[in-house]
Amino acid sequence: MRASDAERERIAELLREAVAEGRLDMDEFDQRLERAYTARTHGELEPLVQDLPAPGTTVAPVGASAPAPLRGSAANWPARIGGTATSKGAFALWGGFERKGRWTVGRLFTAFAMWGGGDIDLREANFEDREIVIRCFAIMGGIRVVAPPELNVEVKGIGIMGGFGEGSNEGGEVSPGSPRVQITGFALMGGVGVDRKRTKAERRRLKEEREAELEERRRRGLEGPDGGGRKRL
Repeated sequence: MRASDAERERIAELLREAVAEGRLDMDEFDQRLERAYTARTHGELEPLVQDLPAPGTTVAPVGASAPAPLRGSAANWPARIGGTATSKGAFALWGGFERKGRWTVGRLFTAFAMWGGGDIDLREANFEDREIVIRCFAIMGGIRVVAPPELNVEVKGIGIMGGFGEGSNEGGEVSPGSPRVQITGFALMGGVGVDRKRTKAERRRLKEEREAELEERRRRGLEGPDGGGRKRL
């Protein structure tokens, strides 16, 4: 059976949980994570978690008998809080910077862009602490922060002949256990925007869930309440 993006992401979350609990060392975690994201079939995914317990269970199955997939970027906050920061700041002058993918945000992160721009993507990031402050300063430039809808984000910046505020929002509720991220600073003749947006993999997973639910409702409707199919008139 071919593996979907949602199944690969669920296996990745189980591996992150295992390394957070000390069941895997970092070298083994990195090897398994790489194999998980390149796996094409269930047969390639299953060996990666066969010796690991799923959260709240004693096994970690893949496929139809597996537990419901963890939802959104909030799936594993405990494993994503703590550890050493991989970046505490970014600078752009007549150029740009980018922080995205799997990186660890410092408890105080400072970003500066002048006649340039930068992107700070928090959707797959880890966090050095439960309380994070991101300071953004844009002078005739722009900084874009992208956060998952489940993350607790507070925007307190100031725009001077520019803009500092929240942009697009895909909707969703802040989840319990989420880090608290405060975004402050100012934009002078420039802009700082904060968007709430899911990753492509998460959007695909939600789409697959909706399609599967519609198909199940359609099937039940054809079978009728007694499971024997609708009677012809």
